[in-house]
Amino acid sequence: MAPPRIGLALGSGSARGWAHIGVIEALGEAGIEADVVCGTSIGALVGAAHVAGRLPELRRRAEELTWRQIVALMDIRLVGGGLVDGTRVVAWLKALGIDGPIEGHSRRYAAVATDLASGREIWFESGPILDAVRASIAFPGILSPVKIDGHWLVDGGLSNPVPVSVCRALGAEVIIAVNLNGDLLGRRLADDPPADGLQPAPISNEFLAGVLGQLPPALRAQGTQIVRRLLPRRPATPGYFEVLANSINIMQDYVTRARLAGEPPHVMLTPRLRDIGLMEYNRAAEAIAEGRRCVEQALPTLRHYCH
Repeated sequence: MAPPRIGLALGSGSARGWAHIGVIEALGEAGIEADVVCGTSIGALVGAAHVAGRLPELRRRAEELTWRQIVALMDIRLVGGGLVDGTRVVAWLKALGIDGPIEGHSRRYAAVATDLASGREIWFESGPILDAVRASIAFPGILSPVKIDGHWLVDGGLSNPVPVSVCRALGAEVIIAVNLNGDLLGRRLADDPPADGLQPAPISNEFLAGVLGQLPPALRAQGTQIVRRLLPRRPATPGYFEVLANSINIMQDYVTRARLAGEPPHVMLTPRLRDIGLMEYNRAAEAIAEGRRCVEQALPTLRHYCH
């Protein structure tokens, strides 16, 4: 009897998405290889590295990331629908070897983005893989939208945070889904405030200083004023990034629950990543380890469906 055609649905989740690397590695060590890989947002990025055979290199670079390197990838501008233009991020991905046409890879792959005008989900099943990833990771308010074929596209997490439906449409018979946002709601917006009564900013001072340093000298004063307005200024008042991240989390949680109720996967993996913030891409080692742990716990169920 032929083994089932396995699909891997890699969900959205910003910096928590490095857990996908650990999931894929642990699945491979258990003898479970996906025939179909579909991703949304950071899931699209990691999935692209996997189908391109560049996952080990992605892991190495992710684990080496520092705040300074993250800042270096941020081509800040104050117009264009986002804080970050994305040109350097695309160059970073291209340097990883994530390039070429989607259809040139042996595994079926698709990335999900969202049409900013209609709200419809857009599936990239062919064409340049870099374009697909860039559209899928365009997190609202952070990374600027991208225009493809006359349509402005943003993060796929707005319409299909865990792309089970895409895996099924591409022919997967057994679907393993990874939901990075399953344990986020219900937490407090911040830990107990420090002695001065002010909440800590969700993004480090080092990061913010680096961001401001990327601006042209003529814009730094304006940028500093904007940043001051984005951060919490009173006790128990969340800052801009915290409000943005939690608002997206709420929306994605409701969309995920609704979508999965009608199209459940065979196996759902939910890494515990609530302590990793929106932009904490420098915590890859923790996220990867949690992704591996999640697979190890689910191995009996995975083997039942996949062998």
